[in-house]
Amino acid sequence: MKPTLLVLAAGMGSRYGSLKQMDGIGPNKEAIIDYSIYDAIRAGFGKVVFVIRSSFGAEFKEVFSPERFGHKIEVEYVFQELDSALPVGYTVPEGREKPWGTNHALMMGAAVIGEPFAVINADDFYGQDAIAQMGKYLAALPDGSAGEYAMVGYEVSKTLSENGTVSRGVCTINKDGYLESIVERTKIERRNGKIVYIEADGVHPLAEDTPVSMNLFGFTPDYFRHSTEFFKQFLKDSEGNLKAEYFIPLLVNRLVEHGDAKLKVLHTTSDWFGVTYKEDRPGTVQKVLDLIQAGVYPQSLWGK
Repeated sequence: MKPTLLVLAAGMGSRYGSLKQMDGIGPNKEAIIDYSIYDAIRAGFGKVVFVIRSSFGAEFKEVFSPERFGHKIEVEYVFQELDSALPVGYTVPEGREKPWGTNHALMMGAAVIGEPFAVINADDFYGQDAIAQMGKYLAALPDGSAGEYAMVGYEVSKTLSENGTVSRGVCTINKDGYLESIVERTKIERRNGKIVYIEADGVHPLAEDTPVSMNLFGFTPDYFRHSTEFFKQFLKDSEGNLKAEYFIPLLVNRLVEHGDAKLKVLHTTSDWFGVTYKEDRPGTVQKVLDLIQAGVYPQSLWGK
């Protein structure tokens, strides 16, 4: 069975000021999503599932329709809202406005995904080789595999923005190439020539080649069950914190530490880039043009 690509596109991109996933950065107004889908098709993915919000659902589905992709891949849409998949008896706390985070968004795919799947952010450009590596890994998994996860790792120095701090999953990897731990650091930047992350207890250094997650993960379907089970504990642990987020690395770290799963870190020749801030856009546009000129992508992505 061909793997599925789950695209997390429910974020409103408050720092960017618009729907990043709808912003055209290619010569023919192709969005970053378009390049990810193009790469997924040639990597052998059979379906793409978009996680979106009802507030812009109609517009999103009109733009990113099966026709847009030439019916070369099956397309599904699922919705993430604040009250989605909450445990029985639990209600959204008064004053909570922020979405529950990436792992909550991922949970929305459970109803339409029954095969190994990759998950990506809509507004990150992962590159052809990165998605190809993940597709190859997932396609090679034996039927019925469980707990055989993967992640594409990038060097932190290649994932920064010149326009503000970024959030990254900082990884520790063992000698066999498997993840030992992953910790979400929400404020990473280059300061006085050095890379640091900022926490309540101060400023901490990071080596240039520290491997980080950019949310390009590969999972088997059992991950949905683990997600639902641990969501209850997350809600209990974060009670009273209206900004707490259920990040993918939070659950991955727990499963790896408890021996319930193992995660292979895949290496790639691709460079990551994206639009974290609106000031990042010109550089992203130029990098896409460079890839087109190098023959990695056609001038007109969908031949229109």
